Amino acid sequence: MNSVALSKRATTRELILDHAYDMARRDGLEGLSIGSLAQDVGMSKSGVFAHFGSREDLQLAVLELGQQRFLQRVKWPALKLPRGLPRIRAIVANWVDWGREYQSGCVLLTAASEYDGREGPLRDSVTKSQAGWRQEMCRAIGHAIENGELGADTDPSQLAFEIYALMLGLHHDAGLFGFDEACRHALAGFERLLASYNPLSERRTAP
Repeated sequence: MNSVALSKRATTRELILDHAYDMARRDGLEGLSIGSLAQDVGMSKSGVFAHFGSREDLQLAVLELGQQRFLQRVKWPALKLPRGLPRIRAIVANWVDWGREYQSGCVLLTAASEYDGREGPLRDSVTKSQAGWRQEMCRAIGHAIENGELGADTDPSQLAFEIYALMLGLHHDAGLFGFDEACRHALAGFERLLASYNPLSERRTAP
């Protein structure tokens, strides 16, 4: 296959994947239909299968695309900030912005609920990505502890869990009560959370 054909094939695959990603945001990964997707991109089912050998292969590719886009929007810009609280704050701010853009549906959060009780490659992929992101959060929290910005007895995994829980609450409430109200509550909760881990807080200095 020559370079022109390879380029055309790659472009077609990206087109299919973009449409599949939008469908998954709306209907979840389990809602992906090869027939509907083929119609959406103006191809035959066999044409779609030529790029993705199975529906599961397509779902895995969509999940990977979601992970890449999340890291591009949330993690990578935050790396420009100094290690410690500035970077943690940037991560949370970017995460909130991600929620604002994807309040109509986040593939990653939907997948976490779709496959939490299942076995197989999709659940393995979801678990791996979520564990990897939790490790990134723990690393950022660890730097803040080293800087003396968080108490020395701070448990990074616990704080990472609590921040993640706030973001879940944001996504949940945004769909029910509107994003602005949910955002206000989530950010206020985040500030209270950081204050509770401040090395100079009353919790740490009380006898």
